[in-house]
Amino acid sequence: QVHIVESGGGLVQAGASLRLSCTASGIGQPFNNYVMAWFRQGPGKEQELVATIFRGGTSKYYADSVKGRFTISRENLRSTVYLQMNNLKPEDTAVYYCAASGTAILSTMTTREVYKHWGQGTQVTISS
Repeated sequence: QVHIVESGGGLVQAGASLRLSCTASGIGQPFNNYVMAWFRQGPGKEQELVATIFRGGTSKYYADSVKGRFTISRENLRSTVYLQMNNLKPEDTAVYYCAASGTAILSTMTTREVYKHWGQGTQVTISS
């Protein structure tokens, strides 16, 4: 059974940085077979896709709201994906979820429905 665990969330001031980590286990196939993504859900908001990274790490997607501030990366040997978040803003406050897809292709990697394995989320709170 796939088990995904996020870490690295916390409370920081606007302008600060955080790095989220997501480690997968029990995945049953090499980690680099999975497309990984970070989603977030802010208070009173719908869940939104933040960033995705394809299997080899060469193809990435970012939501417009985080472009230039967030960087997604992965270490396949560690079965880990990261989200480096810089210049954080109060509107980045949300629960951040890591998700994995064993079936996504480039044309579907931004589609929530392809992500079948989810972590419990980590809270990120940005104070102004």
